[in-house]
Amino acid sequence: MKTYLVPIDFSETSIHAAEFASLLSNQTDVEHLVLLHSYHVSVYESVLPTPDMVIPTEEEIEENTKEKVTQLEYIRSKLHKIARPGVIIHVRVSRSSLVRAILETIDKETVDLVILGSNGSDTGNISHIGSNVVNISKLSSVPVIVVPPACHYEMIKKVVMACDFQKVKDTIPLEALKRLLSRHDVDLLVVNVDPSDKHKNSDPQQLAEENALYGMLKEYHPKYYYHNNADIINGILNFANAHHSQLVIALPHKYSFFQSILHTSVSKRLTIQSAMPVLLLK
Repeated sequence: MKTYLVPIDFSETSIHAAEFASLLSNQTDVEHLVLLHSYHVSVYESVLPTPDMVIPTEEEIEENTKEKVTQLEYIRSKLHKIARPGVIIHVRVSRSSLVRAILETIDKETVDLVILGSNGSDTGNISHIGSNVVNISKLSSVPVIVVPPACHYEMIKKVVMACDFQKVKDTIPLEALKRLLSRHDVDLLVVNVDPSDKHKNSDPQQLAEENALYGMLKEYHPKYYYHNNADIINGILNFANAHHSQLVIALPHKYSFFQSILHTSVSKRLTIQSAMPVLLLK
């Protein structure tokens, strides 16, 4: 992955995500970090007066934009101290709305990964970006890492991937997973979420799916585990914590039990309760 995109709204949440991205660069072959601030000026704002009867001029809008660039450059100078030497950090200010700015930048900058900070459960630390994590993740065409506020960066050595062993050939983005695993020396722990204990009952369909997955991942020598916790989210997070993992991979695809991962309630639980980053692999 050569380019990471980190949206910035100057909240602690978004700066925390940028610091995570910079530290992650020491473990990856990323070449560019893009810090993006969306400064949207609506049509109504540009033609209707504010309560004190002032309509912002184009010059005032441009001056505000320059101030945002200055703030971004200050953040960039701090990130350079913790990023891998040689990584180029760019600053971008967009006049588009947040989601549109992100989608436009993904295409324009050929972004490989978006890194977002989530708000977590601290109502005093609300970020506009954090409030839109679900929507951004849903619309992004590239993988997204969600960084919870409780996350403290650790070198990624152990990764948990949860799978329900249903239609694995359709639900697992194998090429994206291979790109991740082939570049990093990590242990892969595959967790079969199996509330019905099908693996114990020699279910033919279950066995067929297991064999398909074994074939897909055999070159990475994963370890396989099963759990039947009816509370899927808690089950995954408890497993990841117990095995001292540094990253959870979620597969938000049509047939997966994670088909609801981008539903607001599930995503909030996963990113709020987790103290480790969650990778939504596309």
